[in-house]
Amino acid sequence: MISGGVMHFVVPAFYVALVPPFLPVPFALVIASGVVEIAVGVMLVIPAVSRWGAWGIIATLIAVYPANIYHAVSGGLDHPDLPAAMSSAAIAWGRLPLQLVLIAWAYWYTRPVAAGVTDSGR
Repeated sequence: MISGGVMHFVVPAFYVALVPPFLPVPFALVIASGVVEIAVGVMLVIPAVSRWGAWGIIATLIAVYPANIYHAVSGGLDHPDLPAAMSSAAIAWGRLPLQLVLIAWAYWYTRPVAAGVTDSGR
């Protein structure tokens, strides 16, 4: 999540191209989602807030899913700053089920800690 969020700042034009046309201010959405991805990624590695981070990851992945659907149905997007594989339609379609796996994985981290283990942040 952290590296994905950083990429929103490294190649924002690629992410802007993924924003479906019905959403307003694509650049602002890209920057905001990059900040959120970095924040929830950092939260995941801080034990006191890791469950909140996992819920944040789930919410983020659900929120950006329409952009990934748009990317897939658009047949992938060419962008000079990215490898061709990242812009391919096959990769775009492959990301859709992968994102569901990532949501399930993040959900696993929302579970209460094992019995006998204390965690003041949960």
